[in-house]
Formats: sequence, C-alpha cells, structure tokens
Amino acid sequence: MSEATVDVADLRSPGGTPTDDAEGRADDAPLRDDIRLLGRVLGEVIGEQAGEDVLELVESTRVEAFKVRRSEVDREQLAGRLAGLDVRGANHVIRAFSHFSLLANLAEDIHHERRRRFHRREGSPPQKGSLAATFELLDEQHLDAEVVARELSGALVCPVVTAHPTEVRRKTISQVQRQIHALIRQRDRTALGEGDDAQWSAQLWRSVLTLWQTALLRLSRLRLEDEIDEALRYYELSLFDVIPALNTDLRRALNERWPDAGLLQRPMLLPGSWIGGDRDGNPFVTADALRRATSRQAETALGHYLDELEQLRTELSMSDRLVRPTDELYALAELSQDDSPFRADEPYRRALGGISNRLCATAHRVLGRYPRRDPAVELPAYDSPDELRGDLDVVDASLRSHGAGSLADDRLRRLREAVEVFGFHLSGLDLRQNSDVHEQVVGELLAWAGACEDYSALDEDARVELLARELTMRRPLVRPDAELSETARGEVDVLLAAAEQVALLGPRAIPNYVISMCESVSDVLEVAVLLKEAGLLDPAAEGGPACSIGISPLFETIDDLKNAGTTLAAMLDQPLYRALLDSRGGVQEVMLGYSDSNKDGGYLAANWALYRAELALVDVARAGGIRLRLFHGRGGTVGRGGGPSYEAIRAQPPGAVAGALRITEQGEVIAAKYADPDLARRNLEALVAATLEATLLDVEGLGDDAEQAYELLDGLAARAQQAYRALVHETPGFVDWFRAATPIRELGELNIGSRPPSRKAGDKISDLRAIPWVFSWSQARIMLPGWYGTGSALESWVDGDDARLARLQDLHRRWPFFRTVLSNMGMVLAKTDLGIAAHYAELVPDEDLRARVFDQITAEHERTSRMLLAVTGDDHLLADNPSLARSIRNRFPYLEPLHHLQVEMLRRRRGGDDDELARRNIQLTINGIATALRNSG
Repeated sequence: MSEATVDVADLRSPGGTPTDDAEGRADDAPLRDDIRLLGRVLGEVIGEQAGEDVLELVESTRVEAFKVRRSEVDREQLAGRLAGLDVRGANHVIRAFSHFSLLANLAEDIHHERRRRFHRREGSPPQKGSLAATFELLDEQHLDAEVVARELSGALVCPVVTAHPTEVRRKTISQVQRQIHALIRQRDRTALGEGDDAQWSAQLWRSVLTLWQTALLRLSRLRLEDEIDEALRYYELSLFDVIPALNTDLRRALNERWPDAGLLQRPMLLPGSWIGGDRDGNPFVTADALRRATSRQAETALGHYLDELEQLRTELSMSDRLVRPTDELYALAELSQDDSPFRADEPYRRALGGISNRLCATAHRVLGRYPRRDPAVELPAYDSPDELRGDLDVVDASLRSHGAGSLADDRLRRLREAVEVFGFHLSGLDLRQNSDVHEQVVGELLAWAGACEDYSALDEDARVELLARELTMRRPLVRPDAELSETARGEVDVLLAAAEQVALLGPRAIPNYVISMCESVSDVLEVAVLLKEAGLLDPAAEGGPACSIGISPLFETIDDLKNAGTTLAAMLDQPLYRALLDSRGGVQEVMLGYSDSNKDGGYLAANWALYRAELALVDVARAGGIRLRLFHGRGGTVGRGGGPSYEAIRAQPPGAVAGALRITEQGEVIAAKYADPDLARRNLEALVAATLEATLLDVEGLGDDAEQAYELLDGLAARAQQAYRALVHETPGFVDWFRAATPIRELGELNIGSRPPSRKAGDKISDLRAIPWVFSWSQARIMLPGWYGTGSALESWVDGDDARLARLQDLHRRWPFFRTVLSNMGMVLAKTDLGIAAHYAELVPDEDLRARVFDQITAEHERTSRMLLAVTGDDHLLADNPSLARSIRNRFPYLEPLHHLQVEMLRRRRGGDDDELARRNIQLTINGIATALRNSG
C-alpha cells in the first residue's frame, strides 16, 4: 500500500469530536508516521501474497471507508459495493482490515509510551495515577502517623484474573504483535544512522508477513487448562518483576514519611485468580481442574525461584580468601553438603546450592516431581515460604556485612520480595459457586445424614437454626463412600481437593469462597457447612470456630444490592458466624457484581445501586466493629463496570476502600494491562495510588451536601431504571429484536473461552451471561448497556429548569462518582454509531418490531448525548479524553468495512447459505471488530 495514499481520517461522532486540534495533531505526527509505515508494509505483503487485484480491492475499500468517515461518500454506497463481494473476496477484505486495526492499536500503544518518555525527559510533573503524584498529594496533607497506621492496617490491593471469555486474540497473534512492538521500540531508541535500516526493515517485513499468514481464529474452543496456562504466562512477561518491585518501592516511600508507624509488615499488592476455582456455570471446573490450577501455579512460582537461584550462584562468586561472610552464611554452606574442591572457598555458591536443592525437594513434595532438574544432594524440603525467605535473608545480611550491599540490592532483593509475595502458591485461587447449587447440595447431604428430609421446604429462620446447629459439631454429614448425585459429588470433591491444596501450599493458596447470587444468611451458612464437610472449617478449634477460607457474599442484582447492608447485618448478628469472622481478624469481604446489576437495571441505576450498597455496607461494618473489604467484579467494558481503574477507585464512597480492595481483571483487559513490564507497572501503580488516595484523603468532596446529592441520585436512578426496563424487559418482542439485530447466536460459535454463553438454557435476558450480552451490543455499535436510560432520567428531572441543570453541573464538578459515571458514559457514546447500527437493525425480519425498538434506541441516544453535554458543559463527547478522541480518529475507519461485511454475512448465513467460509467470515469480523474496539465484553 503506497505511503502517499494511506490516510488517518477524522471522526465526526454524535456530539462531535475535535477534527483540527493543531497542537495535538503536531504531537501525533510520529503516530501517523507509524500507522502509515505499518499500513504500507501490510499492503505490500497483501500484494505479494494475495495478488495485486486483492490489494486493489482492499485499497479502494480503505479509501472509500475514510471518505465515509469524512462524510464525502454515502455509507450506503460502500455497503452496497461490499455486499456484492463473493465469500472469498469478502474474506480478503475482512482479514486485511482486521490486521489494519490490530496494527493501528499497536502504533497507538507505542505512541503512548513515546509520550510518557518525553514527559519524563522534560521533567514534567508526575502523572496522575502514579505513586509519585500520590505521595505529593499525601505530603501536602501532613497526615498523622497514627491515622496512616490505622487506615493502612491490613492494606491489600489484589487484582484477580478471571477466565471470563472476552479475549478474542490468539496467543500466537499476540506474540507476533510483541515482535513488531519491539522493532518499533528499537527504532525509536536507536540514534539516527546507528542501526541497519535494511536489516530492520526486513525484520519488520517478516513479522508482518507472519501476521498475514497466521490464522486469526482458533480451530477449537479454549480448554480450561489452556486458560490456566494463558494467565500464568503474564508472570514471566511482567508480574514476577513488577509486583515485588512495586511492593518494595511502596514500603520504602511509606516508611520514609512515617518511620515509626510500622507500615506494611506484609506486601500490600498481591495477585489473585479465579481460573480453575470459578465453578459458577462452568461444568469444566472440577476437582482435577482445581488441582491442575494450583499445581501449575506452584510450578510457575517454584520454577522461577530455581531459575533465580541458579543465576545467583553464577553471580555471587565471592571467595572467603578475600571477604569474611557471617557465621550464619557458613552454616548454610555446610548444610548444603557441597564438597566440591572447586567451590571450597566460595561459601555463597555452596549456600545457594543447598537452598536450591531444598527447594527442589519442596517442589517434589508439592508437585510429585522436580520442575527443573533432580537435586545434586537430597536435602529436606522447606516447610513454608517463610523458611526459604529466612535462608535468603541470611545471604542478604552476609553480603551487607562485607560491603556487598549493592549486590544484595539487585537480584537477591528481587527474589526475597518475590518469595514474600508469591510464596509457594503464586496467587490465591478463589472458589466460586452459585447459591442455588449450595442449597441443592446441602439439602442432599442433610437428607443423607437424616438431619433434615426436605431442606428446601424450610423457611429462612428454620434453615439458619439447622445450619448453625450443624456448625457446632465436627462430625461430617456423609461418609466418603456415600452415594450422591453427580452435582453433590462434584461439589464435595472440589472442596476436598481444595483442602488437599491448602495442606500442601498453605492457607494463602485458597483464600476466599465467593457465593454468587447471595441473598440471605442461610446462603452463607450453607457454604460454611460445606467447608466443614471438607475439613476446612473446624467448629471446635481451640479458641472457637476457625476456617482458613473467608466466605464472600456476592451481591449482583439491583434488589440484592439494595438489600446488601441488611444481609450483612443479619450475618453479623448470627453468633456462630460472628465468632468465625473474629477468628479471621474481623475482616469481612463482600463482592459487588457490576455485570448482572447493569443487565438487570441499566447503566445509571446499576452504578448508583452499587454506590448505595457500599454506603450501607460501610455503615453496617462500622456499627458491627468489623473491617470491610470490597471485591469489585468489574468487566472490561463500561457496561460491565469497566473504565479507568484509578478514577473508578477514587470515585468510591467514603470508607469503602479503607486501605484494601480486590478487583477482577479479565479477557482482553489482562493483555492490555500486563503484557509487558512498563504497562504492568503503570496499571498496578494506578490501583495502589488510587487506593492510598481513597483511603487517606477526602476525595468525595460533597461535605454537608452529601445527603441531598444521594437523594437526587436516588431519583435519577429510579427514572433511568424505569426507562431501561421499559425497553429491555417490557417491550414485546425485544428479545427477538436483540437476537436478530446482533450476532449473539454466532458468538457462541467463537472459540474464546471454556464457559458456556448462558447459565442455563432459556430465551430470557436473565438466562444470558452478561459478557455475551455486552459483547453483542458492542458488535452492533449500539453499546446499549453503557448508556441507555440515563438521558431520559436527566431530561425528565431537569425538565427545562435551569436551576436544576446548574445543580447537576455543580455535582459534576465536585463529585468524583458523578463525574466518572458521566465520563465513562461519554466514552461509550463516542464509540456508538447508529448509522452502522441501522444496518444491523435491518436483520430484524418483522418491520414493525424493527422500527418500534430501533426508534426507541435512536431517540434515547440523542437524548443521552444532548443531556450529557448539557451537564458537562462540553461541546463534544470526548472533551475530557483527547487520547481516546485521537484513537477513534485513527482506528474507527478500519471498522467500517468489517461491520458492513458482518451484516452481509449474517444475512446470507441466516438466509440458508451454509458455505463454511461465510461462517468463518462472521467469526473473523467479530474478532476484528472486538480488536479495533479494544474491549468487547
């Protein structure tokens, strides 16, 4: 593709986006150059590999797509031309524009890095969301050490990776992307004339050629073991380096400011996982799957330590003819039983060899095999990570004793921090299951034991009384050989496997049990009974009942969120549960579901229900004298709680963070945040920085006006929910419209995850998982879950009253929650395109239904865009997000052909065309659109 014809078009989205920001566009010149370069190379590869006729087809389509975005050509003209392509021609265009989108994303990521390096070189103030900026804010407040110590006791920031299926890219494609990314980085960092331009260009050509000849789609659905391995590779890519280093920097910065407060006796930043423990709706998560997950995690951690110890043995070659190590170091050297004459004067190498051999023995005990090599000498295994850390501390102290502190501060320091963070288990694996399953299984166990013939017939009070009584006795309900249903046997076996892994790896291996759709105290006590059955909860432990696993209720629907405070209060009023909680330090975790609440009540109602629930939970926790930790089940898209994490955490209500939070990371978000050390450092810093600010500063900013603001949002949320439910839950035929106008059925054929797209068979919106619900709306460029209903709420409340509008504008300026909700909604609205959506609506065969639903969507979209701009005072949707505005200009023209061809292929396929390539073309368009949008579900 010739450089002269490659363009970067402006996008004029609803509400308008800036089209001529001279300063920004000058700064973006390197980005445009990269897009032109990558586009040219891809075009040359297409021409060579597919022929000049295909290149001409792709190029003419590209030119016309950019003209559509500039309103120089009618969209129908492009759609009509693409509709005339045969499936083979359509396939070439789809593949080409999928790769264009992917390469444009890559160029954009590189440009973000470039701008950050420039700001660092220029000595610019630290960027918002960095620890440096946060500590500047904290320094200004002159905080008392006792206050900081109290607020940060039990401090925890835990990103939890899940296997939720929203990542459409294959691992192989991501690897080729990283090759191209590295080449552009190399060019940027090499002085002009120092590199071999011809060699560099040849490498870039080969990488793009590899990309073109690599299939974008998987041949088969990901298995659970694939998802486990996929998540673990991010430790080698970034997390082994970044998490320990960030904990070290954080501890140092806090202790420099408050040296006598005794802060962060343990790491604040710890990783978590659901992959292999989340059984809710996933039949593939079995006892064996859980064992595989924990074993692979342990293998990854232990293998990393063994590799680092081998490097240290090479590096720490000091001779005791030249230095005098400590007696403790000599003792370690003697315990190694290394009698090689070549290392007789090298005590560090002998000591590290002994540590390595003991770690090999540990691995054999945990895994049943040696992960790297057989040990040279059989030594006893370590009983705990603390014991390993103790030996490494001996090496550290000895190095410092003879002036080798700089060596201790390098690889050894990183390894010591890694052992403290990752232990032998790598990351805590949560268990999760639906409360309905617990009820069924507990009922079956009680019936088998003769304790209750029909548990399901009992009311709540009777259930709580029965379960509490069972929790005072150690005896199990069933024998190991009891004949149980497949469901009950599977659940019991999973918990028995969990108990095995806790015994092998320690209590941090499986720290929490999350209860989906939790509505009552009995839902919580049922899990306690199941944990007792597996030996994980001891009702008669010394000092009272004890359990190594915390029980976390998950509140998901609007109604459950409204009742969250009442449910927690009832849990704390139950004496046995309260005793169990006290045995765990009085920390109660509560998980909040962003996805199902949105599907249930719409964007604004869900966000406000979450805020109100947090306020109620904080009050209950404070009254009950416990420490509350919230676990935010956020997805990648705004419709599932997504958006910038830093702003989202700062937008939490007062007292809701309190030094600790957990947050889910999933799908495409994991790759976007953790694919390399720089990205990982920036994103993890943002989580920690926001947690510190939300804990130690008054970030809500409402003061005495808080209650009035809350009442106003109560009314707005009710209005928004009413508008949303009127469309989604009350419009006759809406489900038929949704299934016809989006690729929801075809999404099920895309091999992107092990979980089924629905919790159970059914044709109701409530039966559908939130991920395919949001994913489908994104594909059709309607993004309904991220905005619908908000415009009606704002317009009807303001009702032409300038004073009411001014009040909303004031809240937008002062209140981070309201500002973040509207900002995220603006991002979603900027990504919508109802012109494209109209083509999807044409797939609805019933003309009356088609118009009835789409007219409502169109009217609400206009209303929401207009009211958003009125409240923010901006003249275009992305005034507060110029980087996204630039991104949309660069990427979205490549989406135009993909959407038109997806609609055409859907029309043909649903019309009876059984050509396999047509089916594959649909999957390729789903992949390409999701890649270009950057978040999908």
